[in-house]
Amino acid sequence: MAKSVTFNKRENEKKKQARRAEKQKKKEDRKLLGKASSFDDMIAYVDENGVITSTPPEFNPNKEEIKQEEILISVPKKEEIETPSVLRGRIDYYNESKGYGFIKDLDGNEKYFFHVSNNSLADISENDIVTFDLERGLRGMNAINISLENESENEK
Repeated sequence: MAKSVTFNKRENEKKKQARRAEKQKKKEDRKLLGKASSFDDMIAYVDENGVITSTPPEFNPNKEEIKQEEILISVPKKEEIETPSVLRGRIDYYNESKGYGFIKDLDGNEKYFFHVSNNSLADISENDIVTFDLERGLRGMNAINISLENESENEK
């Protein structure tokens, strides 16, 4: 005795056969297109504006000729940052236990990082007026050669 096939199973089988037939049809269409297309159909052209087209570019006798020797390929040199020889600033933050802090420039709003390894002073504290030089570090400009300003200079 044969098993009875339910409605859903019959529908699923019909769908599978339809998908197989569609797939076979697409495969045959691809084969026909593959044989019909030639090398000329696959070529693309780029015009002077960089747009890809299927038509070859037209000859333009007024086209500007560029000499290969005139093309300069290089990286521009970094401009040196001109900094005054000695800057004045106020110690904005200082962490004695970790040995670093920030100096706020008196002439501008710039803040510069400093570390005790670049500092000859051991007795500095916040709000002290100092003079310093700048050096380029990994994350920006760092203050080095830090020294306290003399009391007589502060009075001036």
